[in-house]
Amino acid sequence: MSDDGSGSGQRARGFSTRAIRAASRAPRVDQRPTSVPIYQTATFASSDAEELGEVAANPRSGYAYSRIANPTTAALGSAYAELAGGEAGIALASGMGAIHAALASLLRAGDRVVAPRSIYGSTRSLLTNTFGPFGVTTTFVDATDPAAVEDALAEAPTRVVYAETIANPTTLVSDHAALSELAHRHGSSYVVDNTFASPYVCRPLELGADLVVESATKFLSGHSDVIAGVVAGRRELIDAVERVQIDTGATPGPFDAFLVLRGILTLAVRLDRHAASAAALAAWLERQDGVQRVLYPGLASHPQHAVAARQFRPGVAGGMLAVEVVGGRNGGRAMIDALRLTELTASLGSVHTMVVHPPSTSQRQMTDAQLGEAGITPGLLRISVGLEDLEDLQADLAVGLEAARRSAATAVVA
Repeated sequence: MSDDGSGSGQRARGFSTRAIRAASRAPRVDQRPTSVPIYQTATFASSDAEELGEVAANPRSGYAYSRIANPTTAALGSAYAELAGGEAGIALASGMGAIHAALASLLRAGDRVVAPRSIYGSTRSLLTNTFGPFGVTTTFVDATDPAAVEDALAEAPTRVVYAETIANPTTLVSDHAALSELAHRHGSSYVVDNTFASPYVCRPLELGADLVVESATKFLSGHSDVIAGVVAGRRELIDAVERVQIDTGATPGPFDAFLVLRGILTLAVRLDRHAASAAALAAWLERQDGVQRVLYPGLASHPQHAVAARQFRPGVAGGMLAVEVVGGRNGGRAMIDALRLTELTASLGSVHTMVVHPPSTSQRQMTDAQLGEAGITPGLLRISVGLEDLEDLQADLAVGLEAARRSAATAVVA
């Protein structure tokens, strides 16, 4: 039946009115879709004013406005919580949006954070340049040394201990069981960035973390076609994160959430392939001329190999590795410029292999002194191993290493 008002004693509605109503009418669907629908709408209609007021004030009770809550983004938050082992989860507009909301939900003026020296550059900038002016202080320590963390906690009251499961870009591994125990003993919350691992490799909440954050742009989505972030933890903590998200507007679009959900469908099979290729590539790189050091948690030579073996999925050490090549900064750049197969782009966790020079990209905000403290040497390269054939990756990196060796030899002659 047409909804034009005819036959009801009412004046027939005009064409524009009927077009708007007709094109906005959702179809009835009695069968369950096997993919989460994309609720591509900014607003949701309520049955009356009381319902509208309730759902606008409480996003758990329904939907009013997609900045506050949307069924597709809510589905992503719930899916991540289940995979991460949390009571609740929330999706955000980016990984940095997730980190900001998690920290802002816990920190107040005068609070203190203890964080790793080897940490993602934007996270360090967030702590020092955004939270710092609001009266939050941050002490950077060697987070792989529990004694150093405990010494820092003993110096002054600390609100948050922050860590990365696998550090960006050095791949140093935090001992979540040890750090969470220290944090809680000193009255601190323990927040973990699990981006380099994903919940398939490691679940920090099960090892004592209070909140876990990830850039869903990376392994969760896996295809370099979406920007998003996620947080999981106890319900009351996620409620506080959600309030920050609503007030700051760090809300992902429903299509972005859909893309991450689609990526999660294949997370396990992709991580198995990422990790198998990364382990083989790391072992191969250790044998190559021009390589000074390889850091991969799955290698016995990695300084936290035993920690990784305890808290990672057996036989799966992730898809991220770091390699230090001869020639310092010039050698690293020469290697990158010679590569033809790998993607020269500043991201990770994709089907594409990506090689970056951290001092020029992910840690560009850091001074040379800060880079040195974090163990980021001038010739350090970060490799996110994709899903290409291993032999092709080896051949491409061999060309790059030859370029690094030539650069180093030229520097010696000069």
